[in-house]
Amino acid sequence: MTDRLPEAFRTQAKACGDLGSPFMQRLMNLIADRLQPDRPVTRKMFNWPGDLGPSGESIPLRFASALHALALLERCGMQDVFPPHEQDDETIWGAVEWALTDEAAFISTWIDSPPQTNEVRRSAALIAAGQWISERYKLPLVLREIGSSAGLNLHFDHYGLEVGETVFGNPDSPVVFTPEWTGNPPPQADMQVIDRQGIDLMPIDPRSPVDATRLLSYLWADQTYRMELTRSAITLCDTPVLQGDAVDWLDSLSLTQGAMTMIYSTVAWQYLSGPQQERGRAAIETLGKAATKKAPLAWFRMEADEKGKGAALTLRLWPGDLSLKMGRADFHGRWISWKVPY
Repeated sequence: MTDRLPEAFRTQAKACGDLGSPFMQRLMNLIADRLQPDRPVTRKMFNWPGDLGPSGESIPLRFASALHALALLERCGMQDVFPPHEQDDETIWGAVEWALTDEAAFISTWIDSPPQTNEVRRSAALIAAGQWISERYKLPLVLREIGSSAGLNLHFDHYGLEVGETVFGNPDSPVVFTPEWTGNPPPQADMQVIDRQGIDLMPIDPRSPVDATRLLSYLWADQTYRMELTRSAITLCDTPVLQGDAVDWLDSLSLTQGAMTMIYSTVAWQYLSGPQQERGRAAIETLGKAATKKAPLAWFRMEADEKGKGAALTLRLWPGDLSLKMGRADFHGRWISWKVPY
C-alpha cells in the first residue's frame, strides 16, 4: 500500500513537467520522496482506495491544490515558497510540514472534493468548432456542456481566439487565446449563442470567493498566464451550472427550432463510467434521430483517446449522422492541430 502514493506523485510530476510546470514537477517529486504515513491526514492519502493517479482519484493534484490554496490564502507561510518566490527544497518542505501540522483539518477536508480543473484555454478549440458549425448551418447556437465545473468553457463565445492576424470569436474580449496553431484557420462566422446550460456532479460558483480560490488552486502557480486568463474569465461568467448526473440530464434534453443545439465536453467524458458513456451516447443518438434542418444537433468532444498527443477533436452532426475528425489539441490548450476535412 505504501508504494502506491509515492508512485502516483512521481507520475503526476512527469505530467506536470510535460505540461510546462517545472515548479509542480519539483514539488510532486519532493512530496513523493518525503511524505510519510505518520499522521492522520497523510495516512488518509496513503490508504485512499482505488487508483491514486491522474487517471483515477488524482490524490497528488488534490494535495497540491490544498497547498496552493493555502498559498493563495497566505497561511502557513506557503505563499513564500510558491512562485514567484524561489526557495530550496528544505525551505519548501518545511512549509509543507508546517501545513500538515497546523492545517491538517483544512487539507483533509479540501482533498475530499475531486479536482476542479476548469482549464479555460480549452475554449480555443470550442471557438474554432463553434465558428465552423455557425458557418455551415447559419443558425444561432444553443449550448449544452457536460462536466461544466465552474462554467468557464460554457461561455466560450465571450472569448477570442487569435490565429495569425485574425481574432475569431469576440475580438474585444479581455480573454484572448493564442495557441500554437497548425492547419487552416477556422471560418470567420457570425457566431451567436441564444441559450446555454451546463451540468456537473459538483459544480462550483466562480463568483464565490471560496469557490474561486478552489478553481485557481488547481492551476499551477508558475504558469502565471493561466492564472491571469482564468481570473479574467471569471469576470465574464454569469450562468450558474446545474448540479446533477450528466446522463440523466442528457435524457431530458430537447432540440430548439431555428437553432443548432451543440452538446460538448472538454476532457470530461472520460470520467464517466463505461455504462454511463453507453447511456449518454444512446441519449445523444436518440436526440440526433429527431434532428431536422431547422433544428440540427452537433456533438463535439475534446477528449483523450490514446491515439496521439493531446486530445482528439471529434464532431458528429445530425440530421445525417455525419462523423468528422477535426484534429487534436493540447490538454491545456497550448496548441491546436486543426484538420477539418472540408
